[in-house]
Amino acid sequence: MAILEVRSLKKIYVPRFGGNQVQALSNVSFSVEEGEYVAIMGESGSGKTTLLNILAALDKPTSGEVLLNGENITGIKEKDISAFRRENLGFVFQDFNLLDTFSLKDNVFLPLVLSGKGYEEMNLRMRPIVRKLGITDIMEKYPYEVSGGQKQRVAVARALITNPKLVLADEPTGALDSRATEGLLRVFEEVNEEGQTILMVTHSVKAASHAKRVLFIKDGEVFHQIYRATMNEEEMYQKISDTLTILATGGDRNE
Repeated sequence: MAILEVRSLKKIYVPRFGGNQVQALSNVSFSVEEGEYVAIMGESGSGKTTLLNILAALDKPTSGEVLLNGENITGIKEKDISAFRRENLGFVFQDFNLLDTFSLKDNVFLPLVLSGKGYEEMNLRMRPIVRKLGITDIMEKYPYEVSGGQKQRVAVARALITNPKLVLADEPTGALDSRATEGLLRVFEEVNEEGQTILMVTHSVKAASHAKRVLFIKDGEVFHQIYRATMNEEEMYQKISDTLTILATGGDRNE
């Protein structure tokens, strides 16, 4: 069953004081099944960040629809959008977006605090997640006291604690060293194996090679997609690299 359906998305930015319009998305359509792990790739300016912002209900398309569990999120009223995000979406950002004045535990709790949950329920939800992520012993610390890899695991815990229908990850390994990157990608695989649907935007071939499917965006459209199927990480890495080369050199889509 498709948990996310993107239908004919178009996004045109109109400058406030005149000038040329910019068409960031021209005709994007795809779906994501429940339990999938999908990576989105494309060159800078291809439209993938615009697409992610629309999927996150942070921006509205010029035309087209985004359905999450059958609900068109582009039609949700402004006053209801924050609650919708908290209840349905989890976010993992490149720069972590943790609050330095909050302990790591309070950062993880934040979405539930905003939803009005009690302390006991928050604790019950948090414990198995931080245990899985290997960060139980640092939860009383503050963001400036831990490493980038640990901060990103805290961000993942915050994304998962609401039990979201969809986790959206924006360049989640972009600020991490190679060891922390490998650790985070393993965490994503484990979380996905347990049924969590993940959609990740990334420039990293390594990160994308851990996904089960990769969508390539070019000139505001879906150019091609690769299913991992029986490929191992090395084979997937090579397939992604070959496709990016075709993309960069202006080759035809490779069905």
